[in-house]
Amino acid sequence: MFRPVRTVGENCLESNRQCDTQSLTASVTDYPTENGRRYHKYHEGSYIYPNDEQELDRLDMQHHMIKLVNDGRLFFAPIHCPKRILDIGTGSGIWPIEMASIFPEAEIIGTDLSPVQPNEVPKNVHFLVDDATEEDWLWDANHFDFIHTAHMIGSFPSFKDVLRKAFNHLKPGGYMECHEFDPKLKCDDGTMPPENPDGFCEYALLDWVDLNVRSSQVTDPPRQFRIAHRIARWMREVGFVDVQERISKVPTNPWSEDPHLRTIGTWSETNWLEALSGWSYKPLLALGWSKPEIEVFLVDVRKSIQNRDVHSYMDFYVVTGRKPCPGAQAS
Repeated sequence: MFRPVRTVGENCLESNRQCDTQSLTASVTDYPTENGRRYHKYHEGSYIYPNDEQELDRLDMQHHMIKLVNDGRLFFAPIHCPKRILDIGTGSGIWPIEMASIFPEAEIIGTDLSPVQPNEVPKNVHFLVDDATEEDWLWDANHFDFIHTAHMIGSFPSFKDVLRKAFNHLKPGGYMECHEFDPKLKCDDGTMPPENPDGFCEYALLDWVDLNVRSSQVTDPPRQFRIAHRIARWMREVGFVDVQERISKVPTNPWSEDPHLRTIGTWSETNWLEALSGWSYKPLLALGWSKPEIEVFLVDVRKSIQNRDVHSYMDFYVVTGRKPCPGAQAS
């Protein structure tokens, strides 16, 4: 039922960029540690968030929270009997592993910069070390029936370019699906203090988001921190049809009177608090902050995350699109 994880590293690419079981080289697994957190080695620095056990546990928790948001569903695209599925930026690998029992006849591949996924996985799941920003992917064009991404915020210089590459590697009739938070905080009842463009505001979480947007613009290359609300337009621009957008509310903490949203808010608060330091060090250091300055600021950010009097939330987007078949028109 289970077999060892398969990996691809810098020095084990055959002429067609595909290889079977390979040993990992130090160029992939010699992880650097900074500010008490561990980071990826392959294409070092292209992803600014940690890959250590603390972060992997948080990613699994976040995955279960998003299943609550999505009414228990792992995907929404109308796929039937797919043969090949790709999960870009698979992280802990939990999404491909759970998809394996739904589509036991499909080959499900998860790619990531870090080979941190389990060593024992369902027999139809494979994990590869790869960078989706590379122009040449590991597979030929028109290869996959379904391509999935999730939580790619701040990961790529151009998410639209990743969509273009995914489009090329989908079979005609195949689907792309993206799950993303929009970090821009919202509030429907006036309880969130307004943003202050001239300095820090009363609600530090607003400042935190603004600082991350600024940081993403000064890195080399710049990274896109807000992508969720643009994905549908980008999909259409690269050629996808039948693009559908599903937007759900994710409260910052359990402030809502709605039982379902209150449950999601409880998970969300924990997710924020677990993620905050790992999400903050490199972005704020890039703006010239010192680590003590970051720690002092995060005290106020944590207080704002836990403030039940402020009814803030983020939008969570699920966007699906289909690669048209030759000669066919969108429905």
